[in-house]
Amino acid sequence: MIEAVLTGSGFVLLVAGVARAYAASRAAIGPFVHTGEPTRAAIDAARPVVARSRVRRLVRSTAVAVGWLVLAGYGLFLASVGLGR
Repeated sequence: MIEAVLTGSGFVLLVAGVARAYAASRAAIGPFVHTGEPTRAAIDAARPVVARSRVRRLVRSTAVAVGWLVLAGYGLFLASVGLGR
């Protein structure tokens, strides 16, 4: 019984983690692919690199994506423990 719970929750965590990491990484890359509003882009270009909103959003979304991948790895660990018993 515990094996089924560990395996099921592990696979659910794996799928959810990978899906959320994919969504977060798309959100991180999106502002760099699309040009955006010219006035806002000109104002943002005058700021230092670490103060730009696109850079802050990239760092934040990348950190979230890595966190979700860590959670997906934990789900994979749970599934392997459940299958190994």
